[in-house]
Amino acid sequence: MKSAYELAMERLAKSDPDAAKPLSAEQKARLADLEKVYQGKIAEREIFLKQKLEAALAEGDADEADKMRQQIAAEKARLEEERESEKDAVRRGR
Repeated sequence: MKSAYELAMERLAKSDPDAAKPLSAEQKARLADLEKVYQGKIAEREIFLKQKLEAALAEGDADEADKMRQQIAAEKARLEEERESEKDAVRRGR
C-alpha cells in the first residue's frame, strides 16, 4: 500500500514530464552551492536573532522574547522558501 506522499509524487511526475529529466553536473554543482549559501544565511540570521532573544530573556521582557522567537521562525521559513525557489529555477534550467 502506498503512502499519500508516494501517490502525490506519482501524480506530480505525470503532470510535469520535465521533472524526470536527469540533472547535469553543472546543475548539481549549482544546487550544492545554493544549499551551502542558504545554510550560511540561515545560521547567520539564527545566531543574530538568538542573541537578541537571549538579551530579551535576560531583561525579563517576555513580549520581546516572543517577538524574537516569531521572527526567528519567519526568517528561517522565508530563507528556506527563497532557497527552494532558486533551486527550482536551476532544476528547470534557468
